Amino acid sequence: MSIMGISHFERFFREAASLDVDKSDLKRMSDFLNQKLHDLLLMGVVTAKANGRDIIQVYDLPITKGLQESIHQFKKMDLVLELKPILEQLATLPTLELDYSDEVEAKLPEIVGGLTLALAKTFKVLDPALKNPQTEHWEKAIEIFDQLL
Repeated sequence: MSIMGISHFERFFREAASLDVDKSDLKRMSDFLNQKLHDLLLMGVVTAKANGRDIIQVYDLPITKGLQESIHQFKKMDLVLELKPILEQLATLPTLELDYSDEVEAKLPEIVGGLTLALAKTFKVLDPALKNPQTEHWEKAIEIFDQLL
């Protein structure tokens, strides 16, 4: 199962960064999104607990300036991500200590869109001439995100 279908994924990367991706890349992207979304929610748990709350609010999520800009750029694109597949993916991940609010749930498609857009653009930063990301490109891009998010 994936957060988006192959044709949606291919279109997204083509529009976001003029990259050609295929079905094998969809699994990598899905794994990346699952991990980063879980990381953001996990840090949201830490912040909510530190502030004495028993539910994760949107402002508990560590959304950086760069990710926020990617979210805004994603909203301007003519692409929509469905919430249901995102929630289904989250259900396969380790359970969090706290639940998240309805507002957080409603923002998940935008956050996933922003993460996806930021990932696509990271490939171009790594290699401006890149047309079709290979395993080494995926590994480098994911390592960058692991260091920052």
